[in-house]
Amino acid sequence: MHHPTTVFVTGATGFIGTRLVNALVQKGHTVHALTRASSNREGLTHERIILVPGDIMDVESLRRAMHGCTQVYHLAAYAKNWSKDPANFFRQNVDGMVNVFEAAKSEGIQRIVFTSTIVVFGPTPPGIVGDETMPRITQRYFTEYEESKTVAEQKALEYAQKGYPIVIVNPTRVYGPGKLTEGNSVSLMIDMYDRGKVPILLNKGINVGNYVLVDDLVNGHLLAMAKGKIGERYILGGENASLKEFFQYVNETSGRKHIQFNLPPSVAMLYGRLERLKAKTLGLYPQITPGWVETFLHDWAYSCKKAETQLGYIVTPLREGIKRTYDWLLEQRKNVHA
Repeated sequence: MHHPTTVFVTGATGFIGTRLVNALVQKGHTVHALTRASSNREGLTHERIILVPGDIMDVESLRRAMHGCTQVYHLAAYAKNWSKDPANFFRQNVDGMVNVFEAAKSEGIQRIVFTSTIVVFGPTPPGIVGDETMPRITQRYFTEYEESKTVAEQKALEYAQKGYPIVIVNPTRVYGPGKLTEGNSVSLMIDMYDRGKVPILLNKGINVGNYVLVDDLVNGHLLAMAKGKIGERYILGGENASLKEFFQYVNETSGRKHIQFNLPPSVAMLYGRLERLKAKTLGLYPQITPGWVETFLHDWAYSCKKAETQLGYIVTPLREGIKRTYDWLLEQRKNVHA
């Protein structure tokens, strides 16, 4: 039904990007995958995956990389816990995005799917499930990542109003088989929890998050490209669950109970402050910062009704997704010891 075409993907070497690129070539497309010298190219070996050198901070390189493409997926973002220079978040997430849009315009790209994030909508009040129409309940941003992505999304909406063919997707917390990088921290958390390495329940595990299986998210990107309305935002998520419930599914699928320690919010905040101090003074990358602790002390309960109704998006139940991820993690462990 859709003719194979040539597609440009930024963030192609990341956890989600790698899965998306492979889904595209499986559908017969040719992919220009943006890669930097430092990129991990693992999982990007197919005759129709063309690794194109370039950087979102360099418009000229983007034009060259996009040449001959008709569609663009812009996933690249600075999504880390921390940067020595906070301006980094805004440079990559806002200016980098603008560079991609400008290059796409000059190359006559027909359609762009821009990957935003659920955090732009802000946390949800207890017991409330938010959607794309919900205004932020707080003017505060917990992290530079959150603020920079919010600024970027506003700009993307302005570009769409100017006639740029942009569709926006807002993933929730992603998990599932794939590269175990910081972008896949939920799968890392499952692995560490199962090994008894960090059996920590923050705030008794009562806070609710929305978890999306990477396969669903990739499918949602493809659906947004095919059916999304220009200038619209689509939450691509899964089930809402508290951390306690999330770990309960891990217990069930692994067939055993795990030790759990409750970490009170005050202790977690103190730890975050110490980590941040260590980062600032010693330049050591922090495991968590106070802003991220605060993020996890709020609820982020969201609905993907809009994507389901308008795009035909389908959610894999969380229990099943965790089982798939867990089985895959066991395979990975076998391979490490083999």
